[in-house]
Amino acid sequence: MPTVRTLAPVLLAGALACAGGARASDASEARLLRMVQRLDARVSQLEQRNAELEKQLAATRAASTAPLERRIGALEAEQTRIAQSLDTDTISENEPELTARVKAVEDDALAMRKAASRIDALDGLAIDASLTTVAQTAQGLPTGTLDGGGQLNYRADIGITVPLEAIGNAEQKLYAQLRLGQGQGLNAAFTRLGAFASAPDAAAFRASGLNADDSAAILGQAWYQASIPLPVGGFKPNSRQSLELTLGKMDLFGFFDQNAVAGDESSQFLNSVFVHNPLLDAGGEVGTDANGFQPGAIVSYLNQTHSAEPWRLSLGLFGTGRGADYSRFFTAPLLMVQAERELRLGELAGHYRIYGWSTGQGLQLDGTPARHNGWGISIDQRINATDALFARYGQVTKGQLPFRRALTIGAEFGGARWNRGDDAFGIAAAWLPASGAYRAAGGSGCTFGDGNGDGLCDPGDPGFFAFLPSGAERVVEAYYRFRVAGQVHLSPDIQHIWNMGGNPGAKDVTVFGLRAQVHY
Repeated sequence: MPTVRTLAPVLLAGALACAGGARASDASEARLLRMVQRLDARVSQLEQRNAELEKQLAATRAASTAPLERRIGALEAEQTRIAQSLDTDTISENEPELTARVKAVEDDALAMRKAASRIDALDGLAIDASLTTVAQTAQGLPTGTLDGGGQLNYRADIGITVPLEAIGNAEQKLYAQLRLGQGQGLNAAFTRLGAFASAPDAAAFRASGLNADDSAAILGQAWYQASIPLPVGGFKPNSRQSLELTLGKMDLFGFFDQNAVAGDESSQFLNSVFVHNPLLDAGGEVGTDANGFQPGAIVSYLNQTHSAEPWRLSLGLFGTGRGADYSRFFTAPLLMVQAERELRLGELAGHYRIYGWSTGQGLQLDGTPARHNGWGISIDQRINATDALFARYGQVTKGQLPFRRALTIGAEFGGARWNRGDDAFGIAAAWLPASGAYRAAGGSGCTFGDGNGDGLCDPGDPGFFAFLPSGAERVVEAYYRFRVAGQVHLSPDIQHIWNMGGNPGAKDVTVFGLRAQVHY
């Protein structure tokens, strides 16, 4: 495109032509020439100014784009470092702060996920612990009979239930119980005297009868249990039936002969005749080891079709013998069966159990093993919101024992009626008649009142039970459980025994006790 400067001569020539044609004067030509010269000078100035502006614009553009380009380059380099740092799992001191923080957050999130997975895996973990201390003294025992054991003892128990990962719909768990303690209370003295109720302090524990100065912790129970909803492969939420398999080392009375009113020596009755069926426990039919446990396996069917009144059938096979000698487990085990049902009187729950047992290693009166069979019932029933009754009966149908039948009855009354809702008062009575074989043994037992004046029986005394056609040992126990604070309870306890060992001539014995119990 032509500029103003290139058009000036053309304009000048046109002007002269016009001037010549009009025969303008020389003055006019001179004036026009000056105008053209001024115009040419002005155009030169404009072009010069335009060049200067173009230079300034170029410089400004160069000055403004250089920092931007440098900033973009720096950002690209930082992005490259971040990408390279994120490709590694470790955190170093030379990497960008951003990636270090991102990795730290990822590590924290991973740790939280691991902790959460552990918590999920332990969902259902349960721990219970208790400490029971008992002090007892007796009135009416013959002189010199208290040397068999101390009158003060303690026992500590820790139970742990660990859930396992389910297999399909089947739930699994492990249970372990640790037990330790010292002191035998009055139990050894009562055993020496031939008392049928040979354990006035069922909470006493000394591991395997070790030295009184020893306090050893033992693994009392360790068993595995699987609960399988029925029918197998069905929709679990709709299942109302299940099959339970339990095997390991256990306390048999946790699965058979249970009772809600009389079944826990640490908080309810202390005498063993009220804690379990006397034939199984005091009579020794269960044949546990020296610590009260034994190996076994249990199959149990639970039906909850009527949720308010479920019922269960159980079959158990246990190792038995003297102490922990289970060498005849496969040829002479202890077999137990039980049927139980929860029934309701209105809204008041009760539990009704009937069971039978057969053991190939029951001890006869002369100490030889033989086949023993027997059966029993255990009942507990609430009669109102605070009070409950219980009853047990047992009978040996085959085998020789000092007593072949046992009946215990009792009640527990809640303290709400006297404004002590966490307190309770319990009272119970037991009737243990001496067996005919025991009376006919003529001194095979060991009780006192033999008539020779020393207050102790002599196993060789002839005709020892000749005058006892229907002798029965009778026991009454009462306790008051007083809540001190939190999980701390104190329980004064009194027991009275008539006809110890089934001997009507025996002196009455009264046992006074105080139990302190802490449970978590």
